[in-house]
Amino acid sequence: MEWWLYIAIPLSGAVAGFINTLAGSGSLITLPLLMLAGLPPTVANGTNRVAILLQSGVGLGGFQKRGLLDVHDGWKPVIPAVLGAVLGAQLAVELTEAAMKAAIAALMIVMLGVILIQPKRWLEGKAAAERTFGWLQGVAFFGIGVYGGFIQAGVGVVLLAGLVLAGGYDLVRANAVKLLVVLAFTVVALVVFVIGGKVDWPMGLLLAAGNVLGAWIATATAARRGARFVRWLLIAVVAAAAAKLLYDVAVG
Repeated sequence: MEWWLYIAIPLSGAVAGFINTLAGSGSLITLPLLMLAGLPPTVANGTNRVAILLQSGVGLGGFQKRGLLDVHDGWKPVIPAVLGAVLGAQLAVELTEAAMKAAIAALMIVMLGVILIQPKRWLEGKAAAERTFGWLQGVAFFGIGVYGGFIQAGVGVVLLAGLVLAGGYDLVRANAVKLLVVLAFTVVALVVFVIGGKVDWPMGLLLAAGNVLGAWIATATAARRGARFVRWLLIAVVAAAAAKLLYDVAVG
């Protein structure tokens, strides 16, 4: 591996960890870099899960410390999402780079429209007593789990949409529950990738060092700046991701 990658990988991990914790799609930064470092797309996809796992644990701890994690109901989306991730990770073992980019590009365009609709709902959420979790939400989070196990990149945006629009959370508390869900199904997905021989552990741990730092900074930022800042960050990230992926698909 080239010397500069030892700097670039943890640095990109720190940026991705910050973005992943408050929005999503940080893997659109790390996956291309891992492939540039010489990993095949499927191995890059699996290796990236090491960083996601550790990043989610640190971010989750930061939100819980600040009293922003819904410990009473936050576990409810976890079960259907984990079951979906098992199926998604099995599908992802043979995923090609072109298919990955096309799938995420289409998703980001849809998500950008969703985020721009009803801004007040993204900022305020519902009171805890008004939040419900029935079978429709279970089906929705199973589908999100399939996508998360399949690709990971962009799943944070989809989870936030589900937790805000279907779960009734504001963006800050939705991010805390999002990390709980991601942590759970990343464990399952990572096991599948490890069994399939699709994880480069030294590179994954190098990337994770940066992701953990980014996640730690992000939780403090969310608590200080609030949901309005997180929403604008989310809009910027999703728009940039959609533009980049559309360009990649067009020239690729």
